[in-house]
Parts: sequence; structure tokens; C-alpha cells
Amino acid sequence: MNIVGVDLGGTNYAVGLVDESGKILARIEGETKVHEGPDAVVERLASSILSLSKGNSVLAVGIGSPGSIDHLTGTVKFSPNFPGWIDFPLGEKIEKLTSLKVFVENDANAYALGERTFGVAKGLDHVVCLTLGTGIGGGVITHGVLLRGSTGIGAELGHMNVMPNGPKCGCGARGCLEALASATAIKNFVKDGFERHKDSSLFRNKSAEAVTPKDVFDHAKKGDQFALEIFNIVVDALAAAVGSLINIFNPQIVVLGGGMANAGEFLLAPIEERAKNYVLPTMLGTYRIALSRLGKDAGILGAASIVYERLGKK
Repeated sequence: MNIVGVDLGGTNYAVGLVDESGKILARIEGETKVHEGPDAVVERLASSILSLSKGNSVLAVGIGSPGSIDHLTGTVKFSPNFPGWIDFPLGEKIEKLTSLKVFVENDANAYALGERTFGVAKGLDHVVCLTLGTGIGGGVITHGVLLRGSTGIGAELGHMNVMPNGPKCGCGARGCLEALASATAIKNFVKDGFERHKDSSLFRNKSAEAVTPKDVFDHAKKGDQFALEIFNIVVDALAAAVGSLINIFNPQIVVLGGGMANAGEFLLAPIEERAKNYVLPTMLGTYRIALSRLGKDAGILGAASIVYERLGKK
């Protein structure tokens, strides 16, 4: 039977009809329009779900949502990009409008499930995933079980400390991985260093505010010193985090996904090499670090994988 996967983001959403092989048979995408309120967002999602499920046999709906999620009730406890979504019963509301069973999970956890079900970690029981985007999310699977912690909101890997007294993170702490290696962190480094590096090729045709992480990586490849300085901060932080995660969880694979992972081997190779400096000798050779291959389908496939995880189908 097919599954409907919903990738819910603060700016956009995507809904897909997914078959058992992971093929997306049809999809609907649109603007989330959070400012219209949670009920308007729910109605928009429900309409898309009903449109895709019409005339198709659907087992259930999986929703990957940012924020702290009560996965047992499908409730969004809190999500910084969704003002007013406090203890919001997302799953219950979608079920009432669609008459389909709905499962809700944190989007980074859903990503980890998607990698294990359909991606580069397919079939593996010990998996660590990092999503590198505006922020940094993560998911951990050990012995085939998704780790959620005592209250269901654990595995916030983006907030592990990799530099005591480092840059301030959006969470309020200092030195989090997210404050050093996310797209937001890169943009902050660019703006903070503009006065000192006005001669950088990054600023020949762009203002500091317009420079993107892709620009930084592209100019680092060409040898720009300021771009390389930022790139090395990012790589060192990710290498330290990955090395620590390997020591803690002893995974078979660490998967890097999200928009920044589009930098490919240029980002992956130095992380692989520098992570060895943080990995216990007994762990060396027991893991691999890989880039996600799910691309733009990662959110939908991750959401669909929630259903398989809850129902024990895969």
C-alpha cells in the first residue's frame, strides 16, 4: 500500500504519495503561510493529502515537523518557526479532516528514518544522521531503534558543544555545532568579517548580506583566504562533532544531508580526514561517513518512513 509523506517546513511544505519502493508517485508543494495561523496550515495540508490519496490505497500519513514533538500523540509541543504552535494537536486535526491514520515525528528524526529505509543507510541498524541547513538537526538509530530520549525530544545533535565559549547559538548557549557549522553560522561569519576582509572575492559583486554558504564554498575552492577561513571553521566543528558521535554511538554510518551537503566531496573529504583526530583508535575502520543521496525527496521519504517505523513494516 502507498503512504502519504508530509514534509512540513516553516516556509514551504511538500506532500508526496510514496510506494513501498520509495518512489514518489505524485507530489504537491506550496507555501506554508505560517502567518495565517495553525488551522489554516492544517486545512492546506489536509487538502493536499486528500487530493493525493483520492483513488489510491493509502496505509497512513507520516508528517515530519520541526520542533519538539510528542510522537505518541502527534502534538507539536513547541516549534520556533511556528509562532503559536504550543501543544498543538497536529496529528489529531489532520486525522479528523482526512479520516486517515496520522503519525507525527520531529523532521530530523524523520530524516534519519528515511535514510535507513530508502537512503544510503538502507538496512543498517546503527546510524547517525546530521542535517546541515539553516540550523543543524540530527537523528540517531541504534539496534534498529530510533532514539528519542526520556521525553521524546532527544538527539538534538546540533546543540552539542564543540567550542566552549564559542559563538552564541540561537538556543542561548555558546559553542554549539549549529553556531559554528550551519548556514546561519556561515552567514554570521561573513557579516562579522566583512570589515577585515573587504578585499575578499566574496564581496566583488555582492554585499555581505547577499553572500550564501554556497558562495563561501565556491570561493574557498578557488583559494580565497577569507572563504577558506570560514570553511575550515565549519569543517573543524563538523569533524569534532562527527568524531564524538562515532565514539558515543559506534555507528556503521554517519550520514550528512541538508542543503549544505550539496558541496559534495569538497566538504566530505576533509571532514572524513579530520574526524580521525577525534575518533578512538579502536573505532577507526568501523564506520563510514557518507553524503545523503535522497536530495529534494529526503523530507517526503523521511515522513513516509515514520509510518513504517510506527507500524513495524520495515
